[in-house]
Amino acid sequence: MKLVIAEKPSVGAAIAAVLGANEKRRGYFEGGGYLVSWCIGHLISLADAATYNEQYRKWKYDDLPIVPQDWQFTVANGKEQQFSVLKDLMHRSDVSEIVNACDSGREGELIFRFVYEQANCKKPFSRLWISSMEESAIREGFSNLKDGRSYDNLYQSALCRAKADWLVGINATRLFSILYHKTLNVGRVQTPTLTMLVNRDYAISSFKKEKYHVVRLDAGGVSALSERLNDEAAAQQMKAACEKSQAVCTSLKKEKKTVAPPKLFDLTALQREANRLYGFTAKQTLDYAQALYEKRLLTYPRTDSKYITSDMQDSTKELITGLCSLLPFMRDVKLQADLTRVCDNSKVTDHHAILPTAEFLKTGFSSLTDSETKLMTLVCAKLLCAAAAPYEYEAVTAAISCGGYTFTAKGKTTLCEGWREIEKLSRAASEEQDEDAERKGLGTTATRAGIIEKLISAGFAERKGKKLIPTKDGYNLAAILPDSLTSPQLTAEWETRLTGIAKGSDSPADFMRGIEEMTAGLVKTYSAISEDKAKLFTPQREAIGTCPRCGAAVYEGKKNFYCSDRACSFVMWKNDRFFEQRKKAFTKAIAAALLKDGKVKIKGMYSTKTGKTFDGVVLLADTGGKYVNFRVEQNRK
Repeated sequence: MKLVIAEKPSVGAAIAAVLGANEKRRGYFEGGGYLVSWCIGHLISLADAATYNEQYRKWKYDDLPIVPQDWQFTVANGKEQQFSVLKDLMHRSDVSEIVNACDSGREGELIFRFVYEQANCKKPFSRLWISSMEESAIREGFSNLKDGRSYDNLYQSALCRAKADWLVGINATRLFSILYHKTLNVGRVQTPTLTMLVNRDYAISSFKKEKYHVVRLDAGGVSALSERLNDEAAAQQMKAACEKSQAVCTSLKKEKKTVAPPKLFDLTALQREANRLYGFTAKQTLDYAQALYEKRLLTYPRTDSKYITSDMQDSTKELITGLCSLLPFMRDVKLQADLTRVCDNSKVTDHHAILPTAEFLKTGFSSLTDSETKLMTLVCAKLLCAAAAPYEYEAVTAAISCGGYTFTAKGKTTLCEGWREIEKLSRAASEEQDEDAERKGLGTTATRAGIIEKLISAGFAERKGKKLIPTKDGYNLAAILPDSLTSPQLTAEWETRLTGIAKGSDSPADFMRGIEEMTAGLVKTYSAISEDKAKLFTPQREAIGTCPRCGAAVYEGKKNFYCSDRACSFVMWKNDRFFEQRKKAFTKAIAAALLKDGKVKIKGMYSTKTGKTFDGVVLLADTGGKYVNFRVEQNRK
């Protein structure tokens, strides 16, 4: 009996169906000589700091750096039951072999190995490595299972990444949070991402438009432009000189140019294009792509390659032929597929570029949501464009002399639309889909991707339409952190080293030693900051009004509205008996109105005498004593 462990329940169910494991059990399927279960994502993770020492529950500088010598692991909250299922299955006497069927990549390898180790399993295991959830791909994968230990280097790479992220994240987050008295989440990818947002936003906000002038010459149906002029008077002088002068073409240059078709999509390129065209966030695009992958309509989305391998050319050409028949906008397009530009074995490591599957040719768009349809169309169009002919045109540049000045006219003539024709047709089809969706009222609510969401939830960035804008705290965080944490170079260096570990050319021990030294150096360097800097993240309080006694600002606290001058005793309590008796919450809006006008209209106040509600005007009746008084002018219903 073989035990197959997938990454998600949906993937487990798909694999079980192919293998004939049709008997549903609690947490797994059984049948055909197989048990098929799943991990529910990251089932096991590195334990938190407090696991190593109870004193780490409190964040103190003297405890840093925290560097575990014997790493410990824990079951993710809420996933204990599924881990128990997997552990029991691994130790069943009739299970002779485990199959790692988690996603075919570094993280998938980590997810399985953590479960395998945590369950203290010693049984041999093999590896299913596929790029598609199609039945044919799954069957082929199971007929070519690899020795699980041949992926040990990949696991070490993933383990080093997890430990390094833990060390930098735990120590840097605690260090700067302690120094600045605010929780400041610092991470290897998160922090450089924030810094890139800050730098881009600063470049945009600081950009200054420079006014300039050009003179346009219209002669014989040709429009030519002068060079840019900063001085309006100079432009007027040029205009005057040309008005009564003859224009002469002094040179004519024709040049044939070619624009090569685009490469295929990797995940990053797909996320970027989907955001530009549809406003999808990176996470939304990944979620849609993952859903399409699990529906067997899209190949594995978490890829960093824009190429296919040489042995895929024939099957990909068949795919293109099918797409030309399936997609309405390709009906009148003659496409002679050429895949040589996107075929490169050396540029495909774990997974090839994102492609539609043969299964998609059978089902089409019928079962897809509006968002999934948009994403699927993007992928299909990209494949067709990549296989099409180059865009060719003739560029013409003419130099025209007039009034002693030189003007330039430019134009171009299309010789071969090539891939651009497909791009235009797919965009037009997509726009029609949008119009249909609007008419019918359709639509759905819309790790690099997860990083962006973390920045937003932490208050370091915010969305404004399609734009992602850093907040004031985001700007400040990027400013206070050292270059070693904010520069993308750190992530790039790590990835280079981790790739080396995966290939067996770099040492995990050397890598981790470097991370530990960097962490210790960080703690030593940033041991103290000035009092002014420590207040950098102190939230700016919004005054709700002016104190009627001393004229100082009044702020809202958790339980009251208080005067900012400590020498003044003015305070209005939110649980004041006056409002509680009348069953009305003493809100910020009410307090602000009382401070501004000395009175406020309130509807639906409760009368303890009549048991009925009434509308009235509440007056601020402050006599300067310890407690602020209120009284009401009642308007009987």
